[in-house]
Amino acid sequence: MPQKDRMAARNKLIVALDFPLAREASLAAEKLRGHVGMFKVGSELFCAEGPAAVRNLVAGGDKVFLDLKFNDIPNTVRAAARQAAQLGVSMFNVHATGGRKMMESALQGANERAESAGKPRPLVLAVTVLTSLAADDLAEIGLAGSPDQAVVRLACLAQHSGLDGVVASAREIVAIRQACGPHFVIVTPGIRPAVAPDGVVSAGSKPDDQARIATPITAIRSGADFLVVGRPITQAPDPAAAADAIVNEMEKALESSLA
Repeated sequence: MPQKDRMAARNKLIVALDFPLAREASLAAEKLRGHVGMFKVGSELFCAEGPAAVRNLVAGGDKVFLDLKFNDIPNTVRAAARQAAQLGVSMFNVHATGGRKMMESALQGANERAESAGKPRPLVLAVTVLTSLAADDLAEIGLAGSPDQAVVRLACLAQHSGLDGVVASAREIVAIRQACGPHFVIVTPGIRPAVAPDGVVSAGSKPDDQARIATPITAIRSGADFLVVGRPITQAPDPAAAADAIVNEMEKALESSLA
């Protein structure tokens, strides 16, 4: 595969920096620069280190997905979205269950900051159904239907609210594509490589708390735009090699989809 196609695959890989200390996250990022396209900063690192963790990555030239899943009254989310855009992140997310007005407010806040700074607006994504939730969990909290049905319903609501895309598991990608079209961005977590770089199933590939998981090949062939991988890379003996192995899987999927 040409080098530009390998770069395309690499740019689709987001690594979750789920660490309690900025120093640990920085060390992981140093090992992975040039091997992945973006880093995800979630609740653990952000609560431990605050926005400085994001600023340091952005200042170093890294792209950042701020994964804080805003879910509050519209005015509060609008203000939070402005601050997320101010940090210089490439994308951030909100919960689709916050409703249309909240999602519209998130988009408005991001637009306001981007326009005032003269910079591109970050992608604003909606979390549909967490990949840790199965059908029984949805029934327990009062959401009707299967995870697939709930995801598509929320994805359509996010699209109608003007958002750029959604965070959803690989199992729902095809249904989302059918409902929302080819240009709606889909970021897929719950990715577990089939094998580690040494050819054996890795400890980091265990499902852990993810109920709806998939391999990189399955997710890319289904139509995911970005894949989020955490422990299978960051806890591997050689994180860069683990990332490269996943990029290789993604390349094969992209190549077969173009054939």
